[in-house]
Amino acid sequence: MDNIVQAVVDAIENAGLIQVEVSARHAHLSQTDLEALFGRGAALTPKRELSQPGQYLSEERIAIIGPRGKKERLAILGPVRTETQVELSKSDCVDLGIDAPVRESGDLADSSGIILEGPNGRLHIGSGAIIAQNHIHMQPELAGKLGLENKQHVKVQVFTDRPLIFGDVIVRVSDKFRNYMHIDFDEANAAGMQGFTLGKIMP
Repeated sequence: MDNIVQAVVDAIENAGLIQVEVSARHAHLSQTDLEALFGRGAALTPKRELSQPGQYLSEERIAIIGPRGKKERLAILGPVRTETQVELSKSDCVDLGIDAPVRESGDLADSSGIILEGPNGRLHIGSGAIIAQNHIHMQPELAGKLGLENKQHVKVQVFTDRPLIFGDVIVRVSDKFRNYMHIDFDEANAAGMQGFTLGKIMP
């Protein structure tokens, strides 16, 4: 059975297809900010592994606050990072009253500020809130097969009841990744995405 599954996966990938996942709003916290929100010595408690190796959904939650609203129980993904980052959809930003830029993960210069609230109090970060650029996590072997390079921009057609072509998708290549494309809830809703979804990579 495992051989059959692997053969199907190989056929999908060799055809330039990629599984598409929805990335809901979430935060990545630095250790300093984690302790500011949860207390000295705080650590994240893994709840469920994510598709990317070493990444997990934690048990802990925070609230985020903007000029026009507040969203409770924001997921925190682990492990901790060097910088705190909050990834939102455009609809989230409208609800909160902030103007977060569309950025690749980790590109936080001149991004939006936001207030974080945890059981130990509130913390205002001057930057760190972004709308994550849709992107593909890709292993070097698959990138080589498809003739793609790290940081290359591609188009991806998603196969749904409301098929769309995303016109500016960043390919991120690393041997630490598993092959998945990530989009946010606004993008998924626009495409009518439900359940298992594939996209066709179009360089």
